[in-house]
Amino acid sequence: MNFEEIKNQAIVQWKAMQQSKKTRILIGMGTCGRAAGAEDILDALNRELAQQHIQADILPVGCIGLCYAEPLIEVIKPGMPSVFYGNLTTELIPEIIKDYLVNGNPRSDLALGIRGEGMLEGIANLFDLPVLKPQVRISLRNCGNIDPENINHYIANGGYEGLAKALRMDPQEVIDEMKKSGLRGRGGAGFPTGAKWQFCHDAPGDVKYIICNADEGDPGAFMDRALLESDPHAVLEGMLIGAYGIGASEGFIYIRAEYPLAIQRLRTAIRQMEEYGLIDDDIMGSGFRFHIKIKEGAGAFVCGEETALMASIEGSRGMPRSRPPFPAQSGLWGKPTSINNVETWGNVSAILAKGAEWYAGYGTEKSKGTKNFSLAGKIVRTGLIEVPMGITLREIVYDIGGGIPEGKRLKAVQTGGPSGGFIPERLIDLPVDYESLAQAGSIMGSGGMIVIDEDTCMVDITKFFLTFTQSESCGKCIPCRWGTKQMLDILEDIANGRGRPGDIELLQELAESVKDGSLCGLGQTAPNPVLTSIRYFRDEYEEHIVEKRCAALHCKALISYYILPDKCEGCMICARNCPVQAIEGGKRMVHVIDRDKCTKCGTCLSLCPPKFDAIAKVSGEPVGVPEKPVPVTVEV
Repeated sequence: MNFEEIKNQAIVQWKAMQQSKKTRILIGMGTCGRAAGAEDILDALNRELAQQHIQADILPVGCIGLCYAEPLIEVIKPGMPSVFYGNLTTELIPEIIKDYLVNGNPRSDLALGIRGEGMLEGIANLFDLPVLKPQVRISLRNCGNIDPENINHYIANGGYEGLAKALRMDPQEVIDEMKKSGLRGRGGAGFPTGAKWQFCHDAPGDVKYIICNADEGDPGAFMDRALLESDPHAVLEGMLIGAYGIGASEGFIYIRAEYPLAIQRLRTAIRQMEEYGLIDDDIMGSGFRFHIKIKEGAGAFVCGEETALMASIEGSRGMPRSRPPFPAQSGLWGKPTSINNVETWGNVSAILAKGAEWYAGYGTEKSKGTKNFSLAGKIVRTGLIEVPMGITLREIVYDIGGGIPEGKRLKAVQTGGPSGGFIPERLIDLPVDYESLAQAGSIMGSGGMIVIDEDTCMVDITKFFLTFTQSESCGKCIPCRWGTKQMLDILEDIANGRGRPGDIELLQELAESVKDGSLCGLGQTAPNPVLTSIRYFRDEYEEHIVEKRCAALHCKALISYYILPDKCEGCMICARNCPVQAIEGGKRMVHVIDRDKCTKCGTCLSLCPPKFDAIAKVSGEPVGVPEKPVPVTVEV
């Protein structure tokens, strides 16, 4: 069959499924859904449908982005709007099946929202919910809506139309279309995609390569994983279009081995493309030849850097090299190579199918289109979102994310992963685009966004990110190898009460030196958490150094536990459960904590009955506490 026949057949199958008289249930089976218990929900669905003698089709789909609501299902009852149910347990499944599918009650008390024509009383349209209403889904357009392991679902929803259009164009016209779209690389630096392709297209040589960088290693980031698990064909189609534009006949997907589900679905998608002739020596009869391989990485963060990634594909240790030459001139095995990340490739097919002007209509003057973010940390609605460039941090954190749990105060937002920086609450109205984030001292990065509340110590979280980048340094260049270690040593001293006057200035000097002198992006951006935490939260550093206090009560060396003499009833619960026997005192005696023995594990605080609330956690040394147990004072 040619592509038109394949497309028509896929559309017929899709329409037949949509118009079927059988109930259809979509279940989120991405990693987030499975981690939340989706496989148990699937088993419960099968059991209950069998017991109720209901004929229904269950369709595994990817992540719609509402990770906070997983496990999640969408129930499509013929003639009715589809209903989404989230935060499910196996106990709720029999209720939903019986009440909605048997008795016609959609259970508005359990439903997240509806999708489709018509209304159900008491249930809002899903896409009118605050978490979804501000979003514009381009790369995530199919996520949660199609079976990622069924190529016909992708084709029926416009899949490979962008490729078909590209193959009717001259390769230079394809590149020009990307330039007009304004798409910038979504992997970190934001280099214009069309310009990168142009360099590779113009480079001399008959053999050229393209690479998809799926080595997502930032703590708290899961954008690429979710897209590959939910819609692998969107990424693969983008790679085909890019390969045609630059003249490449072979491509690689470099993905960390810790993403087994994404790898499985990529392999399935590639096999299906080969069966349909979409990966072949004569794709769609155009004479365009392209083949693709998957390279599993071992999880080294530095392999997210282009030259280190290529070294790993070549079979060498993943270490960066100096540039120039740039990969577009001399990349994989010395051949011109174009590298883009998962999200970038996921946008390409939509741009070709709908046009550059359409895509450029979103975003800002210099940052066009949309951006995916993984919302994590201290936020009510964690998940995967796609929003227009230029949206403010306030809109993301409060309108989409629902704000901070327990009504606590926002302290900062960390963007760009361990290579990014902290943006304080006072800059909450900052537009999210490449230029604004850079001006604030951070970066867009691949899209990790971690929300930090008032309970977080900025010295400690800076130490956390620097510990990560220091351990992931490949060690090739001295500024990164030694500079990150020296910065981490200073942060350790400050957090452990050994900070000295001048440490802040030394940290800044080291950070700037590492930033300027490192060979690759890892070392050049590793100082960002240090520089931004000092820039916006210098008072916390000074408090740790001068007063030997941690207001967030997080740095162990700077906190103490003690028992309040006017509240202790001598119940013995804390003394009996202290793992190091650091609590002295008998029954009906005010207990005392031996601070020489105390390991500051917090067991006593967690076990003290709320009616007594007799354990205090403070920064610094407690004052006015008995040195030895004394009898409990009895009020008359």
